Amino acid sequence: MDKGKVVSLEDRIPKLKEQRRKKANRRLIFLLLLFFLIIVCVIYFQSPLSHVKNIEITGNHLYTYEDLEKMSGINSNTNIWTIKKDKLAEKLKDSGGIKSAKISIAIPNTVHIDVKEYRKIAYFEVNNQFIPLLENGDMLHDRAMTNSPYDAPIIKDMKSEDERVITKIGEELSNLSAEVYNAISEIRYTPKNTDKWHVTIYMNDGNQVLASLSSFSDKMKHYPSIIAQLNTDKKGVIDLEVGSYFKAFDSEGEKEE
Repeated sequence: MDKGKVVSLEDRIPKLKEQRRKKANRRLIFLLLLFFLIIVCVIYFQSPLSHVKNIEITGNHLYTYEDLEKMSGINSNTNIWTIKKDKLAEKLKDSGGIKSAKISIAIPNTVHIDVKEYRKIAYFEVNNQFIPLLENGDMLHDRAMTNSPYDAPIIKDMKSEDERVITKIGEELSNLSAEVYNAISEIRYTPKNTDKWHVTIYMNDGNQVLASLSSFSDKMKHYPSIIAQLNTDKKGVIDLEVGSYFKAFDSEGEKEE
């Protein structure tokens, strides 16, 4: 039997006491740190330090920064931890002009709002005011302007009750190429007994187009090629209802393309 060194109980007691003391000290330090962290969190949550200090907004064109800040309902008294991101996104979407919104929070006190707006497709003229019409058919009455705009076609001779027609115009304009869309100056609603969707289009080049909203975007995509084939400097009316016909303003005849 090998002889080993025998440590008496009296020798081991000091070492055990030292180990227990170190373990107790570590536990005490952990509890103190935890307590300190809790105190800091309580102070942070209850103090203005947790209130929103910065609101960053991106993606907006129709609405100003001030508009979206007001629509969000967030101010300097809002606790950043009370913000429900999904509910705030839905609130902004309910405004009518926002297609989607993404909310993110950056500690300690910054809220970032990234919005995607519906495209402004035209202006609806009523009572000498120009109301933006969006691609989904909604009208932003609170964004009405009195000066004649130049960044989108103007819709005239239409009542605001004609919601189906307004929505249809928005859909058809959205389907146009940028070339054709930018060539349109005015749209007048001119329904006939045989076609409730009939419209008269005033182009920036001086021509007029007669068309039906039921096939408007499909027919209007050929407008550049029609103009190119006419090979004339004369301006006139292009009828796209059945086939394609051109009638010069100072001519009695019609030219079929």
